[in-house]
Amino acid sequence: MNTDDVRPTGDAPRFVVQIHDARRMHFDFRLEVDGVLKSWAVPRGPSGNPRDKRLAVPTQDHPLEYGEFEGVIPQNEQGGGTIIVWDQGTYRPLSHDEQGTPVSFEEALERGHATFWLDGDRLHGEYALTRFQVGEMPESSPVAWLLIKANDNEAVHDGPGTPDPYDARSARTGRTLHQVEAAEREHSG
Repeated sequence: MNTDDVRPTGDAPRFVVQIHDARRMHFDFRLEVDGVLKSWAVPRGPSGNPRDKRLAVPTQDHPLEYGEFEGVIPQNEQGGGTIIVWDQGTYRPLSHDEQGTPVSFEEALERGHATFWLDGDRLHGEYALTRFQVGEMPESSPVAWLLIKANDNEAVHDGPGTPDPYDARSARTGRTLHQVEAAEREHSG
C-alpha cells in the first residue's frame, strides 16, 4: 500500500493511547468517533508487530478533552491511578463493505471490523479492530475485540512491539508514570 495515499491530513479524527496504572496496568486505546473518544482497554498495549494480536476490551466513551489528560486519578474514584499519554496523532478510516465500497467508521465498528491508518508520534500504519464473542452463548457472553497491526511498511518485525509501560515516556511531556505521580504528590503535598 502506498503510504502517501493513506496518511491523514487536515481535520482528520484524532487517536490517543494512554498508559493507565490503575488496579491493573493497561493501555487505553481511544479513537475519535462521532464527537467522542471510543475507548478500549488493551492490557498488553497496541503493538507495531503484526504477529501480536492484542485483546481490546471496550470501555465507556470519553469526551474528546480526555485525550489530553495526564495525571493521577484518586484511588477511591473510578479508574483511580496514574495516566500518561503514550501516543497521540490522527487516523484515517480505511473500512469498506464486501463490494469494496467505503463505509463510515461508525458503520465499520457496528459491523465488527474496522480498519484504519494511524499517524501518531509512535504508532504508524494500518491497524484493524475486530470484534469477537467471548464464551459459547452469544446472548450472555461479553464482547471483546482484537487490535492487530497490518503487515505493511510501518510494521515492526524484530524486538518487542510494545514498550515496558513503567519505562515508557509521555508523548506530550516526556515524563514517566513515576514522574507524573511524584509531581502530583509534590503539588498536592
